[in-house]
Amino acid sequence: MFVRLAAAVVFLLAVPVMASARPVVVELFTSEGCSSCPPAEAYLSELSHDRQDVLPLAFHVTYWNSLGWTDPYSFESATQRQASYSARFGQGSYTPEMVIDGRKGLVGSDRSAVEAAIRAAQRIDDRSVEVDGVRRFGRLSIRVGAGSGSGQVLLIGYDPEHATAVGRGENSGRTLRESNVVRSIQPIGNWTGTKLDLESAMPAAEQAAVIIQSPDGAIVGAARIVTRPY
Repeated sequence: MFVRLAAAVVFLLAVPVMASARPVVVELFTSEGCSSCPPAEAYLSELSHDRQDVLPLAFHVTYWNSLGWTDPYSFESATQRQASYSARFGQGSYTPEMVIDGRKGLVGSDRSAVEAAIRAAQRIDDRSVEVDGVRRFGRLSIRVGAGSGSGQVLLIGYDPEHATAVGRGENSGRTLRESNVVRSIQPIGNWTGTKLDLESAMPAAEQAAVIIQSPDGAIVGAARIVTRPY
């Protein structure tokens, strides 16, 4: 019995550990001033709590702020990012919109359509650029593997949970509970197909993620930043 167990251990150690498939990036463009957004926010919260195969991110846009309620998590870069997608997809900006891996925009509360788009993104062959990041003492070390193509390396800071009592606008009187609220997005480098190592300060947020976005807008790499105490 001991010989058999020892042989089994040797076999397992000899088998290379396969990296898990990268998460599909799900970007929700939303606003606390939009009465149609809470169902999409609830869906994004479910994704953030239950799924490791997706990276859900809530970008709060600014164009609702003049309609009764100023969203405290809205910022102009979120609005500009959605506008860039809208120009590529040939549609106007609206909320709630979910963009799947930078390739397809859908109504964010349409769960069946979003799930179908996530499954389609998981089947695309050019999703395999390896990315990983580690946080130690407030500094980030990010590594991008070799592959075909090129892209911008974007660092995203986000907060896992927020609750906001809305005082005016379409959601007046409601307390909105939101997940993976993006606080910042910034370029930190350019990937040209060769291995790339980057260092960065932690953004002003509780958590961070990194994505690689190709010139045509498609996301070809993504990872959550892992915190290490040493």
